[in-house]
Amino acid sequence: MNRRSFTLTAMALAAFGLAACNDKPAASSAAPAEAAAPVKKSAQEAYEAAQRAAGFSVGPVMAANTVYVFFDPACPHCAQLWANARPLHNQLKMVWIPLGWLRPSSGPQSATILAAEDPAAAMEENERLVLERKGGITANQGVSDEIKDKIKANTDLFNELGAESVPLIVYRHAQTGQYGMHSGAVDAATLRAMIGL
Repeated sequence: MNRRSFTLTAMALAAFGLAACNDKPAASSAAPAEAAAPVKKSAQEAYEAAQRAAGFSVGPVMAANTVYVFFDPACPHCAQLWANARPLHNQLKMVWIPLGWLRPSSGPQSATILAAEDPAAAMEENERLVLERKGGITANQGVSDEIKDKIKANTDLFNELGAESVPLIVYRHAQTGQYGMHSGAVDAATLRAMIGL
């Protein structure tokens, strides 16, 4: 492999690795050897768990297929997935499940989105501001404890799934019925193929 193709390959792999956000520090050689990795749930278990989470829907209420997306309002990859999925909103029901996972501001921003009169509009504003590198929406300090508890429950559920990055897309293929999970943003065509539309 020549130097130019090696550099291009390394850049492509680096870009691929940046398709999702995580809050885990890099592994350290000083870390205890006995620390156990979280047990990852199957895609079907994740799908069934996501159905019980608190989120908001976009797309047709009676759509034949539902996709669940665990997201953090501070994650630029989540914002990119939101933008990429817009063309599918008339064909697919997507339930967006907000978390308080990446930053201290994530929980209050998630609660603000979930408590909004129009959560999709609040999400649209947040994701636009994130992509513009303006930090997302201003958290509403008057959000009820009930909503805050829902965000905490979503975050706990996400951790129980053994997930390591957001966005986490949990789906059931429309044609085969096979369950799947995907970490990271994808474009509309990839999402369409992934879920069998």
